[in-house]
Amino acid sequence: MAWFSLTGPNASHPDSYTLQGSQPTCPGTERICAIQANADGNNKPIITTALYAEMVDALDTQTPSANVKLKDRA
Repeated sequence: MAWFSLTGPNASHPDSYTLQGSQPTCPGTERICAIQANADGNNKPIITTALYAEMVDALDTQTPSANVKLKDRA
């Protein structure tokens, strides 16, 4: 699996992510910063139903998870 930084406006859409070499640092507010997922043939994340649920849970609880990194609290 690889880390992808959220670089676009839609956290649920693979085209909004950019492949990273390692887990990124994330200054800012409590929003999604990066996800860890398998890459498709275009180096975009494969956002499974389980990963999407993990993303929603991380946002709801303001707690990062194994595959979802939130922006660090300022």
